[in-house]
Amino acid sequence: MKKNNKLIGKIGEDLAVKYLKKKNYEIIKRNYTNEYGEIDIIAAHDGYLIFVEVKTRNGLGFGTPAEAVDAHKIRKISQVASGYIHYKQLYDYPVRFDVIEVCDGEINHIENAFDSYLRY
Repeated sequence: MKKNNKLIGKIGEDLAVKYLKKKNYEIIKRNYTNEYGEIDIIAAHDGYLIFVEVKTRNGLGFGTPAEAVDAHKIRKISQVASGYIHYKQLYDYPVRFDVIEVCDGEINHIENAFDSYLRY
């Protein structure tokens, strides 16, 4: 089951990247990992540095994909983002956190899905 979930997640991320590129987002990095965890996509658009969490589901039996981005996940994403910003010294860029839901092949892009308290 875990291998199947990884495949579904990869397909969702591929669809999300295609969607973002079509919207003229610059994809900076996919699956960025540091000691705090992983961020699915780091992108740039309209002067923003955007950290994107992609959640993929094959139905709504377990709720919407975005509902899986809970307080714990937000904290982890914030830590990874802070680490990335510090490592790349990108302190002057405004930051945004988006969630892209992929459900049954349909994409829902939630811009500015949550606020974060970044620490550098």
